[in-house]
Amino acid sequence: MTELVQHWIDGARAPGVSRRRGDVFQPATGEVARQVVLAGQSDVDAAVASAVKASRDWAESSLSQRTKIMFAFRQLVADHRDELAGLITAEHGKVLGDAAGEVQRGLEVVEFACGIAQVLKGERSEQVSRGIDAYSLRQPLGVVAGITPFNFPVMVPMWMFPVAIACGNTFVLKPSDRDPSASVRLAELFAEAGLPPGVLNVVQGDAEAVNALLAHPDVAGVSFVGSTPIARHVYETATAAGKRVQALGGAKNHMVVLPDADLDGAADAAVSAGYGSAGERCMAISVVVAVGDTGDELVEAIAERTRLLKTGPGTDEASQMGPVVTAAARDRVMSYVDAGEAAGAKLVVDGRGFASEGHDGGFWVGPTLFDHVTPEMSVYTDEIFGPVLAVVRADSFEAALELVNANPYGNGTAIFTADGLAAREFERRVTVGMVGINVPIPVPMAYYSFGGWKDSLFGDTHVHGAEGVRFYTRAKAVTSRWPRQAHGVDLGFPAHG
Repeated sequence: MTELVQHWIDGARAPGVSRRRGDVFQPATGEVARQVVLAGQSDVDAAVASAVKASRDWAESSLSQRTKIMFAFRQLVADHRDELAGLITAEHGKVLGDAAGEVQRGLEVVEFACGIAQVLKGERSEQVSRGIDAYSLRQPLGVVAGITPFNFPVMVPMWMFPVAIACGNTFVLKPSDRDPSASVRLAELFAEAGLPPGVLNVVQGDAEAVNALLAHPDVAGVSFVGSTPIARHVYETATAAGKRVQALGGAKNHMVVLPDADLDGAADAAVSAGYGSAGERCMAISVVVAVGDTGDELVEAIAERTRLLKTGPGTDEASQMGPVVTAAARDRVMSYVDAGEAAGAKLVVDGRGFASEGHDGGFWVGPTLFDHVTPEMSVYTDEIFGPVLAVVRADSFEAALELVNANPYGNGTAIFTADGLAAREFERRVTVGMVGINVPIPVPMAYYSFGGWKDSLFGDTHVHGAEGVRFYTRAKAVTSRWPRQAHGVDLGFPAHG
């Protein structure tokens, strides 16, 4: 009998009411590994009702109680790191080392949430007027929801729910139906750490569950990470329903290489950032901009490293890159390779037709490298989300900067150079939310916040860190007086003095 991945509602696994099911594949073999329940409106209602019921008591819980549970959760996740990495690899396909790194980056946000008492402190001003004090505080929104993508089934949910819960909210998570098992395991570990039932709920599902959450009157805020078209839909739908929304969309991340850069180091970085996790990262480098006369040498260095990559099952310790997540993803990536070649880009390394020995049914795409790509080609304009790296040539620093700034996405970018002034100029003038200087994947640490600009972000706040705390709380300003006697009626506008 096929294993069934269920919801997590009110502190327990739950099959739900809906009878709809989805297949969960093992990407390395192409086989159906298990099935997942797909929520309908009644299942979403049950999860939100559980969160509403738990909301008041959790909001009234002490900061010391919350942090005690958060510390226990952190330890349990650390203790089960290998198990969680195994779930990621089994359903997503990424290699185990990459999966373990994902768990670690999620843990860093939990560690940030363990210090929530420090972050939630307000401000106080004494004697703003005679006998009057003023102070501020931050209070939870209530029930909040998170909608997360397939490419990071542990890390991205942990960008959201630890911060939200530490701030006193209850949370409903809707993970991807492509790799749903890790989210339920995280909920179990949180319950083992002492989290009360209803504070964290997991609703499995597809677009029907997403739209039910966006419209639900008891959900106060929504966090989303995914593609730009869906991010725009989430933002417009949820804000129209009066909710607070942060929606992170797609990316087309450029890595600019100046002539004075260490080309071997730049080539290593391009291959690592372009093909890690089979390119299925929103922070993957998908475009290398070779400036000046660096192009031929840089492309050859990248190609040499690309051809040596070991692609295979994520459980094989020798594998550096695994399969993509589904057959549809594989076919989509292949279509872009076909289109790039037809448009006249030079196909330096062709990943089409690759199959891992003994795993012919898997969703395989070999690492692919294009040179002489131009901005009008679809292999440049579209987010491919696969192991396809495009090299664009630029005559100068200014031309490279203009290319990056003209792109509608503004998620991440990097510059490789030995010139500090050029790096500083790039950092200041580039219209991108996250910038790396000789760092190809500039994902901020947990105590900063993750998010892009332009079509990579809908809403005003980024994820986790200080901006995450601001998103999951509302500010309140208090002005207080404790008079010894009445001051009489005064219809004038109050002015302090």
